[in-house]
Amino acid sequence: MSQPTKRARAAAAASATAEDPAREAWSLIVRLFQCGKASTMASCAEFDLSAAQAYLLQTLDPSKPVPMSSLAGALSCDASNVTGLVDKLEARGFVERQPDPNDRRVKMIALTASGKRVRAEVVDRLATPPASVEALSKTDQEDLVRILKKAVAPPLGRAAGAE
Repeated sequence: MSQPTKRARAAAAASATAEDPAREAWSLIVRLFQCGKASTMASCAEFDLSAAQAYLLQTLDPSKPVPMSSLAGALSCDASNVTGLVDKLEARGFVERQPDPNDRRVKMIALTASGKRVRAEVVDRLATPPASVEALSKTDQEDLVRILKKAVAPPLGRAAGAE
């Protein structure tokens, strides 16, 4: 039995997503993300950060430390990976480990003053939309924001619906 060609697999996937709006929406979000990947990587490189380091900085709440275990959950990775990321960011003076006042075994991660500045700049650069999103009408942009807010989990340490 022969394997389907790449074109046949793509046609089957397109047909499946057309019949399933959730799959089609996700497929389009992935494509949109891929369109912005070069810009994202350039923004990270500007600060000599890996994408994972930039995402960790972006995930941290500038106003309060968070446990390393919470960061691992938010980043969907193993705690040992977070340790490596934090080590590198700590060496650059962007974050610091603090003891949890309620449990000495827990290490809290807090942004330093330098880390808060870099985080703000990284968040600003990463928030720059691709041209295809900027080209949408204001109404379409507002609709897109409204819909995506329903689909996205709240940032680390913030309740759903909080701004």
